[in-house]
This record gives sequence, structure tokens and C-alpha cells, in this order.
Amino acid sequence: MVAHQGVSTTSLNRDTARAMFAMRQRTWPDGQALRVLVLPNNHPAHERFVKQHLSVYPHQLQLSWDRVVFSGTGQAPINVGSQSEMHERIANTPGSLGYLDREHLDDRVQVISME
Repeated sequence: MVAHQGVSTTSLNRDTARAMFAMRQRTWPDGQALRVLVLPNNHPAHERFVKQHLSVYPHQLQLSWDRVVFSGTGQAPINVGSQSEMHERIANTPGSLGYLDREHLDDRVQVISME
């Protein structure tokens, strides 16, 4: 997982990360507004991240997003088309959270470890 450099959180447990990516938790643990970015459901990096790190399937996450949108209790995450776009958006969006493969990491984004 990666976040904007201004985020003070450096690690998340699986339950918190899952709640954040499912759009059930809308703030960082310190209260800062959360902006979640995701790749398309069929993108290999999205499938890998969701299965390995959140222990859910992409369609389960999509159902969660649909539920909050259609119930009027929240909004879906921001969709980006590529890891390059995700990197740029996270580097430039305060409070943002997403995921990138290792080769896309640099010092413009902060790595968030999983506890």
C-alpha cells in the first residue's frame, strides 16, 4: 500500500485496510480525510492486491462499493487507469491511499506496511 507523503500513519492492520478500501472507513486513524484510489477490477495488480493483502475477491470489494453508493451512505473509490496514474494521483492528493507494484515506488509516495 502507498499513501500521500503527508499521511502520518505508517502501518495498518488487515481489518483497517479492508475497511478503508471497502469505503466503510472514511478517515485515517489520526482523523485526516481519506481518498482511496483503485485500479480497474480486472487489472492484475488490483486482483493481486485485493486477494493477497485484503483477503477478499475483487467482486466482493465491488459489492461493498455498490452498497455504499446505492444506499447513499458513501461514495466509490477513485478509479485510475494505470499504476503510473495511481502514482501521480497519490503523490499529489493529500490523504490518498492506494497500492503499487514495487517497481513504481519512489520517494514521492509513502509505503504503508501491513501489520
